[in-house]
Amino acid sequence: MTFGVGDASYQAVGGIEGIRRLVDDFYRIMDESPEAADLRRLHPESLDQSRDKLACFLSGWLGGPRLFSEKYGPIAIPSFHAQWPVDESLSAAWLGCMEQAIARQDYSPEFAEYLLAQLRVPAQRIVQASRNRHGGA
Repeated sequence: MTFGVGDASYQAVGGIEGIRRLVDDFYRIMDESPEAADLRRLHPESLDQSRDKLACFLSGWLGGPRLFSEKYGPIAIPSFHAQWPVDESLSAAWLGCMEQAIARQDYSPEFAEYLLAQLRVPAQRIVQASRNRHGGA
């Protein structure tokens, strides 16, 4: 299977139910992990809307229904996140939580590796957009 073509990634993740399981695990890990405390502080106390927004975004990003734009309107990930000073350590914490969440899913090793590699791309763009807005090297 070629991930990233059509809805292959959306199918591999288990559709919207699979995405919501991944997102629930991701936010549970972020909530409980001391390494992610700074990242957690950037989120509202209730993670309900954060969970829904990430799940809706990932649905379209993985080739499934574009739920985010249907529900919340258009989004440009780097510019949206540029409102916060997101540095390499916050990006690493986010990716670390996501890596643990991916490991808890019943994905093939090939898809798990592919998904994490794909998520590194917007994570890096967010750090760059934040640097551009907030200064820094």
